[in-house]
Amino acid sequence: MVGRSALEKSARRFAGETPIGRKRRARKMARILTDTHPDAHCELDFTTPLELAVATVLSAQTTDVRVNQVTPTLFKLYPTAADYAAADRTALEELLRPTGFFRAKTDSVMKLGQALVEKYDGVLPDRLDRLVELPGIGRKTANVILGNAFGVPGITVDTHFRRLTNRFGWVHEEDPVKIEFQVADLIEKRDWTMLSHRVIFHGRRVCHARKPACGACTLAALCPSYGTGPTEAAAAAKLLKGPRARELAVAAGVDPELVPTAAVLAPEAP
Repeated sequence: MVGRSALEKSARRFAGETPIGRKRRARKMARILTDTHPDAHCELDFTTPLELAVATVLSAQTTDVRVNQVTPTLFKLYPTAADYAAADRTALEELLRPTGFFRAKTDSVMKLGQALVEKYDGVLPDRLDRLVELPGIGRKTANVILGNAFGVPGITVDTHFRRLTNRFGWVHEEDPVKIEFQVADLIEKRDWTMLSHRVIFHGRRVCHARKPACGACTLAALCPSYGTGPTEAAAAAKLLKGPRARELAVAAGVDPELVPTAAVLAPEAP
C-alpha cells in the first residue's frame, strides 16, 4: 500500500486541533516568523501619513518598487492634501502613468485631497471608521496607514496574507474582513502590524502561491499544509527568493549552498 503523502500526513496531524491549540500554534508560528524575517517592514517610502495614504492608493496592481520610483517627485510637487485637491489632472496623470491605471489613481488621489480639505482641514484622520470613508481607501489600506503611520495596530489582509493564513490553518476563509477578525483573535494586538509584514515577506520569499518551498521553511513542523510544495531540501532551496535566501535556508536547517545565485538576485513576488 502506498504511504500517505507529506501533505496528507500533515493535514491529518492538525485535523483535531482545538481552538486553544490553534491559538498557541499561531502564536508560536508568529514568533518564528519574527526570527525568520527580522527585516520585515513597510516597503512603501513615506515620511508623513498623507504620503503613505497616497503611496498605498498607488500600489494597487503594481509593485512597491515602482511606486517608490514615482513618489519622490510626486511628494515634492504635492506635499499637502490641498495640492492634490487643486492638481492639474493632465499633469498628475502623466506623473502617475508608470504605476498603471493612472487615470483611476489620479481620480482617487485628487478626490482624497478634496475630501481631506473639506472634512478634516487637510489632515489625514487616525481612525479606521473615518479612513474607510475617504476616496480610494478601503479597510486594507486603512490598516496599512494606521499601523505604519500612526502606530495603531492593524492587520493588513493582502493576497499573501490571505493565502498563508489559510495554509497555516489559522483560518478557513477567503473574505478579507473575516480573516482580519479571526487572526486578531489568535494574535496579540501589539503584534498585528508587524505580523502582517512578516507574513507578507514569508509569502514573497518562501511560501509562494504555486510552489512553496516547504522543505526549506522554518514553519514546516507547525504547518498543516507542509507538503504542498517540495519537501526535499535541494528542490525547496531552489525556490527561496530574495536577498536573504541563503539566510532563510540556514534558518530552516538547509545547506545554503543549495540556493542558486539567481534566487538571491531574483526580484521577490509583488
